[in-house]
Amino acid sequence: MSDTIPDRLSVDPASPWHNAELLQKGVGIHFKGKERFDVEEYSISENWVRVGLGKKVDRHGRPLTIKLSGPVEVKLLSGGDDAEAADEA
Repeated sequence: MSDTIPDRLSVDPASPWHNAELLQKGVGIHFKGKERFDVEEYSISENWVRVGLGKKVDRHGRPLTIKLSGPVEVKLLSGGDDAEAADEA
């Protein structure tokens, strides 16, 4: 698999936008200029992220989420250029 960042990605295995291999490598998400660690799903082209609402779950046991709009920046945490630079150091 290439190390290209998808336009849309989800941590939910039932989602069509789920990519376990990419998530295992690590993905860093900056939303409105701040790094977020609670993002469940994002879309770069549509400028939104979905974040969980604490420990609240729906009737199927999935976490409740809210969609926040704003600029989204995504980067790979390992396996890309950063990993090559770390190997050289």
